[in-house]
Amino acid sequence: MPVSRPEPHRRLVVTATLLATAMALTACGSGGGGGGSGDGSITFQTWNLRANFKDYFEDLVGDFEKENPGVKVTWLDQPAEHYADKLSADAAAGTLPDVVNVSPDLSYPLARAGMLVNLDKENAAQRFKGEYTTEAWQGNTLPGLGGSYSFPWYLTTGPLFYNKALFRSAGLDPEKPPKDYAELFTTALAMASKSGGRIATLANTPSVEDFGRYGVKLMNSDATKFTYNEPKGVELLTKYKELYDRGGLDPQALTNTPEKSGQKFLEQKVAMNPGGANDLATFKENAPTLYRNLGITEAPNNTGKPNMYVMGVAVNGKSKRKAAAIAFAHFVTDRKNQEAFAHEVTVFPSTRGSLDDPYWTKDDGTDEGRVRVASARMLKGAVNYTPVVMSDEMKTVLKNEVAKALQGKKSPQRALDDAVAQSDRLLRQS
Repeated sequence: MPVSRPEPHRRLVVTATLLATAMALTACGSGGGGGGSGDGSITFQTWNLRANFKDYFEDLVGDFEKENPGVKVTWLDQPAEHYADKLSADAAAGTLPDVVNVSPDLSYPLARAGMLVNLDKENAAQRFKGEYTTEAWQGNTLPGLGGSYSFPWYLTTGPLFYNKALFRSAGLDPEKPPKDYAELFTTALAMASKSGGRIATLANTPSVEDFGRYGVKLMNSDATKFTYNEPKGVELLTKYKELYDRGGLDPQALTNTPEKSGQKFLEQKVAMNPGGANDLATFKENAPTLYRNLGITEAPNNTGKPNMYVMGVAVNGKSKRKAAAIAFAHFVTDRKNQEAFAHEVTVFPSTRGSLDDPYWTKDDGTDEGRVRVASARMLKGAVNYTPVVMSDEMKTVLKNEVAKALQGKKSPQRALDDAVAQSDRLLRQS
């Protein structure tokens, strides 16, 4: 997942002892099998990060090499477009880099094909498990494969912005935004009624994360079948159909892109919308009234657990330099390096205890600090609702079937039944 802000320019150091220990453990025959020398060259691939973060990663690699003069790290970077295809092609050709930047959905097919190190079974890697939050480690654990296949790297989440002035005009308490979906639906219907249908509360149709936050069981226990067509899933889509019919959902919700949704929120045609720190500067300049009345909250959920997205760093299970690769992957994701990374980029560290630092708990009075603290608070106890086996194609299937239900072309039950059937077929073919 690409990040959009400049990277820190800092010296980040790993100890030679760490690498020596990793080499010793791996050479002794760890659970992943295969030793390999700690010396030599390894390759490290990131996902669309070179353009903005060149200095950061060159310093990172340089510091590692300085502490471990027997190891040469070659940093590679691939564009965001077709990144999954590139990983698949490299795996098939036997040219997968030693250390790769992946999200759980990208690591799943590689791990299933036996291409990644199971960190829970590799002694040189599993010893670091306690350094990361339980939620982050679990977020990289792959169903049916018996372990985690990536060191947790950065986490992302986003606050939900809302327009307090629109809440007031609808007779709603601007200091009490909806916390669960029942409150959200009540708010949306009130907003539509009071505004004569001019103001919608939401700009987008429900995604799989909404089904998860609603409390819908998304898959069976071994992640071989989708189950979001259960009664609770049908209930959620039925509620969204009501919002769509009565003006609580934007009329263009079926085709809105994130950019279009953001523009409608800026124009104060939509009362709530996800956002980030960079948006506040835009509001301040282009919509000062909105900026003065901006509220920040977390997306409503029925589970008590917000949504988060996780990024990881995986190790090629076929690497001839597995010890060095594991040590470097851990180095990239250790607490010092994660915190330095997150001090300059709007992401959050996945290392245990990091989010207790005042940087993430105390508002410094800046717009950025305001969003950072609100987002960091949401990450405690957050989970990744998106099933790791759910491909982009499966997400599109769900989106298309949801649209048919909202348009009245299918009943909510039929639409979700059809989405599940199509997605299950794609899953069997993968």
